[in-house]
Amino acid sequence: MVRKETLAQLLDEGRRKIQVTDEELAEAKRRRQLLAASARRAFPGSTTYYNGSVAHGDANTPLTDVDLGVVLTQKDAEPYGPGKKSALDLMEKVREVIHEDLDDEFDKLTIEVEGRRRAVLVRFGDPVTQGQADFTADVMTALPHPSGRGLYIPNTKIADQWDRADPITHTRMVLQAIEDTKVVFARTVRLLKHWNCTHSKPMCSWNIKALCLDCLDEPMPLINALQVFFTYAADEIDKGPTPDPAGVAGPIPLNMPRADVHKRLCTARDYIDLAIEHEKAGRPLSAQHALHQVLPELVPDADGTQEEAGRLAQTVLAGGTAASGLGLATRLITPTRPRAWGD
Repeated sequence: MVRKETLAQLLDEGRRKIQVTDEELAEAKRRRQLLAASARRAFPGSTTYYNGSVAHGDANTPLTDVDLGVVLTQKDAEPYGPGKKSALDLMEKVREVIHEDLDDEFDKLTIEVEGRRRAVLVRFGDPVTQGQADFTADVMTALPHPSGRGLYIPNTKIADQWDRADPITHTRMVLQAIEDTKVVFARTVRLLKHWNCTHSKPMCSWNIKALCLDCLDEPMPLINALQVFFTYAADEIDKGPTPDPAGVAGPIPLNMPRADVHKRLCTARDYIDLAIEHEKAGRPLSAQHALHQVLPELVPDADGTQEEAGRLAQTVLAGGTAASGLGLATRLITPTRPRAWGD
C-alpha cells in the first residue's frame, strides 16, 4: 500500500535531511572562534562579528564555510576608507596573524588575499563535513562608518575600494525573526536555499532572507510559509531588486535576469498553491507530486494519476467537464513535467 503523508510531514522530513548536524556546527563555530581571536589580536581594541548561515541559524549540510568580520577602532580606521587607503594591508595583516596562530593545528592551511573582492579567504585543508573537499572562512576587515550606522567593508573591484553595509544589523534582524516565528523563519530559509540550489541559483541566499524578513513575522506551518514567501517574492521581484533590509547598502543583485527569476518564483508559487489545494481536497499523492516539483531532492515523487482520474470523474458526474476544476492542475500533475524552473 502506498504510504500517504501530509505536506507538513513531508516538509519536516525534508528539512531534517539538510539540517546541519550538531557535530558540524560545533566544529565550525570552534574554528570561527579561533579566527576571531586572531583577528582581534591583529588589531588590538577591535571587535568581531559573525554573519552568514552559521550565525543566522540556517546552515544546511554539508557545511563548507563560515563568515566573520573584524571592525577596527576609530583611531586605527582613520587612514582607510573611500578616498583613502584600501584594505589590502589590513588583509595582509590578518593573513599573517592567522598563520601564526593556526598553522600548527592546520598544517594544510592556506590564506588568499590577492584577487579577493571583500574578504580574506581561509582554506583549512581539513573539511568539517566528512566527504567534502575542504572547509573555508571569509574574514572581512571592516571600518566603523562615520555616521554610526553600518560599516565600510572592502570592495577591491570598485574605484572607491570600500562599500557601505551593515552585516551586524542583518544578523540581529534574522535572529529576531527566528524568535518571532518560533524557528519557522530559519526552517523555511533552509528549504528555500535548497530550492534555490536545485533551480539554477536565481538569487543569493541573502536575497532570500531579505525577502523573508518582509513577509515571515509569525509562527505558521512550513507549507504556508513557503506559500507566503513565493507569493510575496514573485510580486516584489516583479517590481524590482530587493532593497537592503538595514537601509544602508544598495539593492541586492540577482544571479540571472530579473524576468527569469520572476518566472521561477511564479512557477514555484503555483506548485505550492496546487499542493495545498490537492491536500485540502483529500488528494495526498497529488499534493506530494506537486511539492516534489519544488523540492525534488527532499520530497519523493508520488503518482497521483488515480486521484486525478477520480477528481475528473466526480466533476463530470456533478455536471461539469473534465477540463474544469483546478485550471492548471492537469498540466501541473503530469509526472513528466519539469521541476519548478518555469521553463
